This record gives sequence, structure tokens and C-alpha cells, in this order.
Amino acid sequence: MAKYLKLILVPESGHRVKPLRVSTFLFSLGIFSLLCGIGLFAFFAWSYVSHRIDYEELQRLRVETSSQRQDVQRLVLDVERLQQELGTLAIAEARIRQLANLEDERRLIPIAMGGQPDPASHSIGDIQQQINALQIEIEMRRQSQQDVRNLLNDQISISRSTPKGWPTRGWLSSYFGQRKSPFTGRTVMHEGLDIAANTGTPVTVTADGIVARVEYSPTYGNTVVVDHGYGYQTLYAHNSRNLVKVGQRVKRGERIAQVGNTGMSTGPHLHYEVHLNGVPINPRIFL
Repeated sequence: MAKYLKLILVPESGHRVKPLRVSTFLFSLGIFSLLCGIGLFAFFAWSYVSHRIDYEELQRLRVETSSQRQDVQRLVLDVERLQQELGTLAIAEARIRQLANLEDERRLIPIAMGGQPDPASHSIGDIQQQINALQIEIEMRRQSQQDVRNLLNDQISISRSTPKGWPTRGWLSSYFGQRKSPFTGRTVMHEGLDIAANTGTPVTVTADGIVARVEYSPTYGNTVVVDHGYGYQTLYAHNSRNLVKVGQRVKRGERIAQVGNTGMSTGPHLHYEVHLNGVPINPRIFL
């Protein structure tokens, strides 16, 4: 193999050709160095581009991770808020059931659904499922509470519409049941109680209701009849004066008349009757 290479340099201006002798070793070394330089440049260029891509991907992942962390924290706060709301509803429902004398049919259902989630060990999907479960439980608690409230309102309404207490101050002079008529001497059914009292003594209604009749009859004299709903009606007779009008709403304890001696009566007293579904019953059980 030749030790030298001859290179001929031809200038453009037509000057004399200049031969150049180069050592084969130096020429090979130059070519090798050039190739190494190109390779190093390509390697560094590829490394830079790859690093840049990795850096941009890392930044994107950091932004995405930060956003997910914020989402998880927000969901965790939602879970905590829903658990507090569920606990408040459960306590309120228990109190309402206690007032209504009802057993808590939902006492076996847990108030919380596994406690507050750990963002490090739960995915967004897991926490969202927990939120959905809590929302369903809250809605069920609200519906149950509303049902109990409605039942309690019904009980309160029934209680207020049920006759209770004395309609006037006095003493019992005649009882409910069979008795001899003071006018004919024959045995007749006495459908109420006679409460002896001084003329003008206030007569009060024994339950909430609406005045159904205000009238005078030869037998009962001045009379007030109050409809309380739920099948109850009360009658107040022999009044010296009626103080209400038909259609007027009255509350238990409200004054509706005054004791008198009108109609067929042997002296000042109040004749008091209680009817349930149109049938007279003994008013004494309500005193």
C-alpha cells in the first residue's frame, strides 16, 4: 500500500496546477476524525432533542399531576362535607323520630361511608364512587326525615283535633248514659255531660276546629257545634250567649260561649257532648 497520496489542486484562474502530497495515514486520520466529529454532533443533537422532549413531557406530567392532586383534594373536601351533612341529617331524624315515638328503622345504616379518603391511596374514580354513595344516602335520609315530619305533623294535627280537658269550670251534675228525664220522669239516653256553673262562666272549645253550627233550639237553647276533623265534633248547649260564628276557626282553650240556662234546663249549666263519626261517646274520657 502506498504511503502517500497525491492531490492535484486546479485553480479557477488558470494558474499553474499545484500537486499536493499527503500521507495516507494522515488522510485516513483526517477522514476518521471527520466521521467522529459528525457522529459526535449527531449524538449531541439527538441527546438535546430527546432531553427537550423528555423535559416538555415532564412539565406536562407535572401540570397534569398538580391538576389531579387539586381534583383529589377538592373531592376529599366534598366527601368530608357530605359526611358532615349526612351526620347532621341523621341526628335531626333521630330527634324527630323521638318526638314522634317512632323507632329508627334506618339506625343500622352507617352515617359515613368508610371515613375520609386518603388521596394517596384512592383514585379519583374511587372517591367519586364514595361521593355518589353519600349523595344517595343523603337523599334517602332526607326523604325518610320528610316522611317522619309528615307523620309527626299528622300526629300533632290529630292531637290538636282530639277533645281534651274541661270546657268550663264547674262540677258534674249529670253523667253520660241512661237516666231519668227531669221533665218526663222516663228513662232516656243522656248523650253528654252536664257541668253546673254560674251563668256567664266562660265556655272554651276543647280542641282545634271550625264552628259548624251556631243555633237556638227549644231543647238545647243556644248551642255551638264545632267540627274538629278526624271524625270528631263537640256540642256546647244551654249557653246564655254564643260568641262565635259559623265557619270561624277556633283553637283549643278559645272562648266560644258563656254558661246559661236556655232551652230545656233546670238551672245554669253547660251540656257538653263529644261525637266520633256521628256517634255520641262519653266525654268524661277526654276530661
